[in-house]
Amino acid sequence: MQPSSAAPAVARTGLWLLPLHALLLALGTLTHQPDPATRFDAYARYVTTAPFLAGHLGASIAGAALGALGAVALAVVVRGARPAVLAVATLVAGNVVTAAVFGAAAFAQPAIGRAHLRGVAEAPAIDADVYGPALVSTALVGVLLLLVGSVALGVAVARAGLRAAGVVYAVAMVGFLAVGFVVHPVQPVSAVVAAGAAVVIALRLARPR
Repeated sequence: MQPSSAAPAVARTGLWLLPLHALLLALGTLTHQPDPATRFDAYARYVTTAPFLAGHLGASIAGAALGALGAVALAVVVRGARPAVLAVATLVAGNVVTAAVFGAAAFAQPAIGRAHLRGVAEAPAIDADVYGPALVSTALVGVLLLLVGSVALGVAVARAGLRAAGVVYAVAMVGFLAVGFVVHPVQPVSAVVAAGAAVVIALRLARPR
């Protein structure tokens, strides 16, 4: 499926949201919070910083919105090819679901951290309650949707004539989502690789044919 020469200019421009989203992912994962189970005091100090809040509001929540819009733009450019439609559906759903998790991190964690630093003894228990089975299950569903969406987006790009860029993007995003949450240094590296592939995608598909 070749990209449409009649794709609106706004859709072709919207393709640049894909590398922007990946770069925001890289910036948002340069550092990671200390383990609250073993270093709660350090955790409390980390989550009460301005960069922590800015990272979640900007890189995670706003970045997710930009990534979803980028997927929509891709679907328009490739004339609604089936993998692109699947990518839009799953990426939008995944970003909406994970936004709930990022929202909890952005607002609940700083409040819990400040409470701990003020001497509230129950703060660790409250944090564990927030990050209980319900939130963990929500996060897992969101990540699964994002995995499916990232692979579908890569397939859509490959079918549009950019096989290498599509494969690299999909593999990098799978590395970010699946491997990166276990091996944290993988996340920013994978995100930068995905951003590079997305730049190629935007350069090639944004040109009217």
